[in-house]
This record gives sequence, structure tokens and C-alpha cells, in this order.
Amino acid sequence: MAATVALLSVLIAPGGADATSAPGESTPVYSYDHAIRESVWVDTRLDGDGDGRTDRVAVDIVRPSEPARQGRRIPVIMDASPYYSCCGRGNESQKKTYDDQGRPVQFPLFYDNYFVPRGYATVLVDLAGTNRSDGCIDIGGRSDIGSAKAVVDWLDGRGRAYSARTGGTRVDAGWSNGRTGMIGKSWDATIANGVAATGVENLKTIVPIAGISSWYDYYFAKGAPLYDSGPDALATAVESPEAQKRCAAVQRKLVEGAPRTGDWTGLWTERDYVRNAGRVRASVLMVHGMQDLNVRTRHAGRWWDALAAHGVERKVWLSQTGHVDPFDYRRGAWVKTLHRWFDHYLMGYDNGIERAPMADVERTPGTWSTDARWPAPGTAATTLRPRNGATPGVGVLGGAPAPQGATAVFTDDPKLSEADWAAGIDRPTPDKAGFRTAPLKAPLRLSGSGKVTVTATPSTSTAHLSAVLVDLGPDTIRDYGADGEGITTLARQTCWGAGTKGDTGCFKETAADTRKVGYTVFSRGWADLGNYADAHRGRPLTPGTPYTITLDLAASDHIVPAGHRLALIVAGTDAGLIDPPSTRPKLTLDLARTSARLPLVGGAPALARATAGAAPQAAGADAPLDGVAPPRSISRRPSAG
Repeated sequence: MAATVALLSVLIAPGGADATSAPGESTPVYSYDHAIRESVWVDTRLDGDGDGRTDRVAVDIVRPSEPARQGRRIPVIMDASPYYSCCGRGNESQKKTYDDQGRPVQFPLFYDNYFVPRGYATVLVDLAGTNRSDGCIDIGGRSDIGSAKAVVDWLDGRGRAYSARTGGTRVDAGWSNGRTGMIGKSWDATIANGVAATGVENLKTIVPIAGISSWYDYYFAKGAPLYDSGPDALATAVESPEAQKRCAAVQRKLVEGAPRTGDWTGLWTERDYVRNAGRVRASVLMVHGMQDLNVRTRHAGRWWDALAAHGVERKVWLSQTGHVDPFDYRRGAWVKTLHRWFDHYLMGYDNGIERAPMADVERTPGTWSTDARWPAPGTAATTLRPRNGATPGVGVLGGAPAPQGATAVFTDDPKLSEADWAAGIDRPTPDKAGFRTAPLKAPLRLSGSGKVTVTATPSTSTAHLSAVLVDLGPDTIRDYGADGEGITTLARQTCWGAGTKGDTGCFKETAADTRKVGYTVFSRGWADLGNYADAHRGRPLTPGTPYTITLDLAASDHIVPAGHRLALIVAGTDAGLIDPPSTRPKLTLDLARTSARLPLVGGAPALARATAGAAPQAAGADAPLDGVAPPRSISRRPSAG
């Protein structure tokens, strides 16, 4: 029991907030009803659609009128998005609305309702090529990032804006103090990451929720295709009708620059923000669902590690949900945290938020723990090795290496997924190689990103590989594979801030959507074996020849309790999550040259304590376990929800 408490660190009650508090915060002293609502068009200095004039992007603003009358300048909370007209934002898919004179009426989400009365301006930007903006969407490239960066520049007095999409009069942002914070979920979060990676001045903080850090990782995992469509299809989904007519050339470049071979191209280099993490000046409050199967947590892990390497001030929330905003699973605590975060970084309040625990991690639905740093203090990369067990086809996972010549064989079955593999972990099946510990003597916590290195001999010239980590044991978790990805939307509403008839500030409540399971898949990684020599370029395989490749596992933070078992499964196509290869290979694993390098809190000694004196469990081998199956069809875009 004491070990479990130590692993959990400081627990927070369901729905609670940080225990740390400090005096001084912005308060709702300004009128929301009488706030200034206006639209301007910012010159991006780019001509993305090639019409011979620079593009202007639409910027809708709500700001309190009192500071303007008093001659005081205020900070900005900004969300740049492609979704304001096509798809909507938030759990209720809210869209921007306007009055008959074109002035903004409804702003999606609660940022304006809550923060404008507290002295902030809320600025919503239509990315180039969407809604009321010129230009073309280019999926995280120069146009997407440049159109949002141009607005940050204008807010800081370095750009130009006009009162109309064409012509109009010059408009300055003299009401802004130049301090901007960017926030958003999914594509919006991705734009925040990308703008921060330009090093733009006076972007003081970003709050990326389920954001992409490298667009290659959204479509591929070391050559293995994660989606069956390319970025051109994503552009079509969000572009305005006018943009679809004028952006054919940009669409062609997206098709040509993103071949489905999985090879790295210049298009991916331009859209890899991780390589420019050293330019980031903003603080980062990163939020991600550990079961997000749309924007996988590999994005969060790579971005986090790169920011850490450059000393960026940062904090992270990791939930058990899928692709879900924290407003919809921890509403009260999220609003309070965000309030303190923006107050500190945009208004300069010394409220202690930067000294609060670095990481909040959801342990069970609605119950959270905190850590002073993340990955958790004491985490060390620790090697676990698979070997054959007493039952043929049912392997063992531990510290001891397999003898030379030991092998495990499986045949890719593209109809089966990680759920099928995990359910059959105690039975030999032809579609996977599974290895598990005995029931643990002590809890084992994994915190961060891991790797699995395999040496495999294929029977055909193409092969895809999957590696998953599984907690084998009963639990109640958020049902991330269901439509709500771990939440259920209720009928009743609560209000967050001030409102008007056109923008009430009231939102539907949610509750945890839970499921009792017999196992939990908590980390995954994939690769095309043809990328064995170069992560950026594949090549044909020679049947019968062994190849060694390392699969990168998605970041996670998970405790395998005492009495549960930890499993590693290596297989082929993970149905619903990656596409199958052109052949159906049989793969032979060289177990002596296969291992997992996992981020264990306490390192090798913790592993030794958890597995000391244990023997593999054979009981119940004929009873498949039950878990959450991954969705068979995944949204082909970062979800608008």
C-alpha cells in the first residue's frame, strides 16, 4: 500500500484544483454586454493563392470597453482555427455567428465569456483559406503558421490590418499591450505550436490541447501509414467554397509532397515544429489524452522532450480520455488553472502557478495525481526482454534475455487489432507474439516515452510492425473507444462567465463514460520494417533476411498495480489504426535481439522488486480478457470537437 501511495504522489480529489494558491488575480469587473465587438483583416504578407495580392485573414475580436476609454492596454487570448465555419469548436460544435452588419455575436467556447470581464481581449482568427479569410490552407505549412503569426505581429504593433477584406481603412491594435497567449485544441493547438516555434516576439504563452508537433507523425509512424488519405483531403474538408476554387495549385503541392510511401520529404520538414523547439520563447501548458488515437501522444512526448531540452517553462495535463478538451472532463479545475496561467503569463500576477507541480495525471476516471516534474522523478530507461515460456506461443517478459536462437513467429492478419491480441494474451494465436510478466509483487509505474527494438525476418518484401504495452488486470477506465472518447454529454448546463442573448456562456455538462475491463492497452508504436536502415526512407525487403528496427512508443504515464501483469505484444497490422502492407508476411522474431526500453519509475531496482520470485501465470488461459477496442474508423482530420 505504501508503495502505491508513493507512486501516486499527491492525489487531487475528483474535479478539484491545485492545492497551491496565492493572492492576486484578475476579477470580473468589466461589462461583457457592453464589450467592443469588431472584425479586422490582417495582412499576412503572403500570397498563398497566387492572385497577385497579399492575403488578408479575418480576425474577430471581443474586448472590454472600459480599458479602451481609460487609455489602458490589455493582453490577448487568441485561438487561430480552420473550424469556425465548417465544423465548429468544442463539445457542442459551436460556430462563429454575426449580426446583420457583420459584427461578431457568438464566439465559440468560454474564453470570451470568462476572460473579457477580467480585462482580456479574446481574438479568434480564421486561418488562411477558411471562413472569411483570403489565401489557401496548407496543412500546418507556411500559410497556416504565417497567417496566425501575422496576427500576433499586428497585436504587437508590427503588422497591418484593415477594416475590410479588400480596401478599407488601416486599423491598429493600440488597445493591445502586445502580450498574447495562444490556445486551442487539435488543429488550433497545432497552430499554437507552430507559431511558437517561429520564435515570434511577445507570444508569452501557448496552451496546446491535443496538438500536433510534426505533421509527418500525424500521417505516418516510421514509414507505416496511419491514415488512408493525405493532407489534401484534410484541406478540402475545411476550406471555404471560394478557396476550393482558387487553391488547386496548393492542393497539387500537398499531393506531390506527401507520397503514401511514407518517405520523408521537404513538405514534412517544413511542418516539423520539433526541430525548431529551440526558438520557443513562450511558456507551454500542454494538455493531451493518453488514449488519443487521433493526435497520438507521440506528438506530446516529442514536443515535451524537445521543449525540456531547451529549458522552456512548461506544465502538462495527461488525461485518460481520447481526443477531448479538459473543459469537458475536469471543468472547474481547468478553468481555475487556465485563469491562473493567463493571469501570471499575460498580466504578470505572482500567483505561484509556475511553482505548482509540473504534471497533473489522471489515474482513475476523475481522480488525479501530481508530480513536481515530468517524467516522474526517478524515472530511468530500463530494458525488459521477451523469451519463450513453458507453453509454446505464450511468452514471458522480464529482465533475463532469451537464449541465442530462440524465436517467435506470427503472420500479419490485417483484420485483427491490439484488442484481439490482448484478449488472447494467454493463448497461442498465429497473429501475434505476446510476452507477459507474472502477477507483480509491487506496482510498476511507467512515465514518459519508450522504445521497442525487434529483429525480424519477413517472408515477403513488405511488412508492417506494431508494438503495444498492456496492463493485464481488471480496472474501470474511461471508454476512449466510444463516440465521446471517455465522456458523456448531459442535458443540463452550467455557465462560465458573463453572457448575452447571442452568446450565453452556458455549456452542457459532461460525465465520465466508463467501462470495466480486463486489460488496458496504454502505449503503442508502429513502423514499416522497410525503414530499418533509415527512419525517413523505406526500401524493399529481401524475404528470409533478418532486419533490426526500433519502434517508438507513444508517451504515457501508467501504473500497473500489484497483482496485475505487464505485457508486450509484437504483431503486424493494428487494424483501425494503421494500414496493412501490400503483402501478408510471416515474421520470425529473433528473441535474443528483441527488447523493450521502458521508462520505469525506480528503474531496474523497481522492476526487480515487482517481479521478484514470480512464476508465469497459466491459469485462465482459455478465458479471453476484455478491454476497449480501438475504433475501426478514425476521423481523417484533427477532430473539431
